[in-house]
Amino acid sequence: MNFFELILTAIGLSMDAFSVSICKGLSLKEIDYKKSFKIGIYFGLFQAIMPIIGYFLGYNLKNFIISIDHWIVFILLGLIGLNLIHESFNSENGNLDNMIDFKTMIILAIATSIDALAVGITFAFLNVNIISSSLLIGLTTLFISVIGVKIGNVFGHKYEKKAKIIGGIMLIFTGFKILFEHLFL
Repeated sequence: MNFFELILTAIGLSMDAFSVSICKGLSLKEIDYKKSFKIGIYFGLFQAIMPIIGYFLGYNLKNFIISIDHWIVFILLGLIGLNLIHESFNSENGNLDNMIDFKTMIILAIATSIDALAVGITFAFLNVNIISSSLLIGLTTLFISVIGVKIGNVFGHKYEKKAKIIGGIMLIFTGFKILFEHLFL
């Protein structure tokens, strides 16, 4: 795998995190670089760690992981999306900033990086340098996620409640998209 292919892989893997970052930006009333960077760190760190884990899991678990990864992502993103929609109807002036708490971000980071686990397994068969590849994937995801938070936040300030509903729908749609791709393509 050459550097260009690795860059494309990193960008492709970061797209789920980008979508979720937009949703996080939508839900935050006030955003600063610290919050954007914190969200980016969660997504980037997990996108960097998962290929390493996948690399060392190896071929024995490949079929099992690939057979359920899409269901895990579908369920997690669906539940989080439904919760976001539910919150849009039940909180007028709630504190949205606490939506970047540890528990929420870990669930989102895992949900958006499960595909990276499978890529790590593939990297083991291609003799890819896993450390430099994972670092590139993580940094790419961090950068793209920070941009996604900002894009979502600009949109969210203008449309508040509707933005949360759209964010929830986007998460659910992302879950369905991943499930569809794995089941039918």
